[in-house]
Amino acid sequence: MQTKTPKKKIRMNDIDRQTRAIFKSILRDIKVELGDEFDRNFEREAFFSQSWARRKSPTRPGGHILVDTGALRRSVRSEIRESSIVFFSDLPYAAIHNEGGEIKVTARMKRFFWYKYYSATGSFGRRKDGTLRQDKRNRQLTSEADFWKAMALMKVGGTIKIPQRKFLGKSPEVEAAVREIIEENLNEYINNINFNIK
Repeated sequence: MQTKTPKKKIRMNDIDRQTRAIFKSILRDIKVELGDEFDRNFEREAFFSQSWARRKSPTRPGGHILVDTGALRRSVRSEIRESSIVFFSDLPYAAIHNEGGEIKVTARMKRFFWYKYYSATGSFGRRKDGTLRQDKRNRQLTSEADFWKAMALMKVGGTIKIPQRKFLGKSPEVEAAVREIIEENLNEYINNINFNIK
């Protein structure tokens, strides 16, 4: 005597629930994967394979571009909002670095530049007789002081060009990562379906 296994009926509610679960899983995976990749842009000093413009100022020699205090890098966050993921930074200067552009020199900026100039010149190493040492540190400080002085001498209303150093946004690499995540999730779902349809 043969016993028949009971047929499992597939209901629309089950399919809708499973579809929502897959969609949520895809969004979570994209959020994690792209979050890691956008963070790595700061290490690569590039937007994936597109290198950032090199820094022209002599400040922080050898330091990573866009990573001084690390605040910009740490500020990048993401949120899942209904059917999408939003990556963003709340820092006011994040957009100008990501998109590039020009900023106008203000009186406040000029005061800051003078402060940086005097800080650099006050750090010069001196001999016992008061003369400046002719060492690598003083040469670095001299070029740094010259840079800040030139910035401080700019006129209020003048412009400073900020090159684009994109760390968030669309790219072929982003699209490829999203496609791969979607395919992996759908394949996993399909491989776990018990098709018992007659």
